[in-house]
Amino acid sequence: MSATANPNPTPSASGPSGQIPAPVRRLTVSDIARLHFDGQRIAMITAYDYPVARLLDEAGIPLLLVGDSLGRVILGYENEIPVSMEDMLHHAKAVVRGARSALVVGDMPFLSYSTPELAVHNAGRFLAEAGVQAVKLEGGRRSARMIEAITRAGIPLMGHIGLTPQAINQIGKVRVQGKTREAARELLADAVAIQEAGAFAVVLELVPEQLAAAISERLQIPTIGIGAGAGCGGQVQVLTDLLGYEEWHPRHARPYANLRETILSAARAYRADVEAGTFPGPAETVRMDDDVIDAVLGHSVLDRPSRSIPAGGIPLDRDL
Repeated sequence: MSATANPNPTPSASGPSGQIPAPVRRLTVSDIARLHFDGQRIAMITAYDYPVARLLDEAGIPLLLVGDSLGRVILGYENEIPVSMEDMLHHAKAVVRGARSALVVGDMPFLSYSTPELAVHNAGRFLAEAGVQAVKLEGGRRSARMIEAITRAGIPLMGHIGLTPQAINQIGKVRVQGKTREAARELLADAVAIQEAGAFAVVLELVPEQLAAAISERLQIPTIGIGAGAGCGGQVQVLTDLLGYEEWHPRHARPYANLRETILSAARAYRADVEAGTFPGPAETVRMDDDVIDAVLGHSVLDRPSRSIPAGGIPLDRDL
């Protein structure tokens, strides 16, 4: 199975013999584990809505993350802190409707997993209400109790260590994590704790490539890197960075498109056509039968006033 080709391509309406094709099967955590075991690097992209989820699914992306990054890139917040469970569930539902074969992971927002009981409750909401197949939360050893509680409840979970955006007020600023001997040892211990607590994968964000590779070699579960070098078991990118929505992008991101210029060019061309009166044109316009519009507007004989009625209408004092 290849992570770069859709294992469940969208079937046509009917097969060559007219038979109804088999339904598309959604990937599971077992499939992700198999990809990792086979040495296949795993591609993951964030998704926030239905149309993009459909396209990413068609492209064969095996993992879609409904990230709390939607606070910054979709909702316009300064950071991920204000994102609520309702925000996450709303967007996760749309992504699940759009993706038929990808495994969809819902990001647990800030303070939604502060206790094991709350963590299980909110993780369950992601599966029951939004239909995702797994959840992700931040933190290593400090989150181990919550991770274990969630996985014991039968909910697949992905960990996240290194730079953890929900702790930005504690970290102080966006910067690489684990560069000192003590910090590196703590990240390695965090990664092991996440695996032992039952996670099926772990995101390593802004971690030196040597440390990320060492962590990846020591774990049995796949590591998904973002700004952590090519030695991880897979990679994740924020959709807007991947598609080039902004003039600036993080060092660890590679824009594969320039949608900023594409959208700006399209919007400017549309505005110019509207102002010039060239949009809509004949190709975008629907006409009706001229006889019908004449009748509606009173241009036909039948719509003209009857000669039996005075020009001024029927007098109000007429004896009826």
